[in-house]
Amino acid sequence: MSKSTRTKILLVEDDLNLGFVIQDHLRNDGYQVDLEKDGYAGFQKFYNSAFDLCILDVMLPKKDGFTLAEDIRKIDQDVPILFLTAKSMTEDKIKGFQLGADDYLTKPFSFDELNLRIKAVLKRSKPALEEEPVKRDVFELGAFTFDYPNLELKHPDENRTLTKKEAELLRMLCLHIDQVLTREMALTVVWGSDDYFLGRSMDVFITKLRKYLKLDERIKIMNVHGVGFKLIVDA
Repeated sequence: MSKSTRTKILLVEDDLNLGFVIQDHLRNDGYQVDLEKDGYAGFQKFYNSAFDLCILDVMLPKKDGFTLAEDIRKIDQDVPILFLTAKSMTEDKIKGFQLGADDYLTKPFSFDELNLRIKAVLKRSKPALEEEPVKRDVFELGAFTFDYPNLELKHPDENRTLTKKEAELLRMLCLHIDQVLTREMALTVVWGSDDYFLGRSMDVFITKLRKYLKLDERIKIMNVHGVGFKLIVDA
């Protein structure tokens, strides 16, 4: 397998000793592996990069593996997801599969078993991986069309070109429509750091987005005190 065609894996595991061991093992088998230690960092990495497979521990800090999988599925419906967990409860496995998991591996496990499961998942998903990945990049918001790749916010009465940061923040809100987008997650993904002063900057961007969207009174960006923001589009 040449370096240019190596399968790229996102590994999110909060036990860094285990994470480094898995990463080294998979790299020795020819995979390219990015390791992150919490759910927010894992989502940031996935948001900004393309992966062929996600291996997610269920019990993660900041954002658990199930919630991370939900957020990944909002962006990419096809990327295979393999859960790692210390739990063997049937309810957890059912929840994982309902969220779109492709397989489930209970700790402790052998690396031979991990390798076989990875190969099986990749084989099943190969037709989807060979196609151009379908990512949610264009959104309908009331009377607006938000074209994220082209930084365009279109309305019958006005077309606006957004800055990169404005577009990133609006996309995050769109991906979490009718759900709370936490300040920490938005800052981590869009600004790369959960910092107080960056948070003040984000508030300015939220004010700008509200101003841009006021042409349609059905659209609201609500403050959720002490937590974050929620994008709502009334029927």
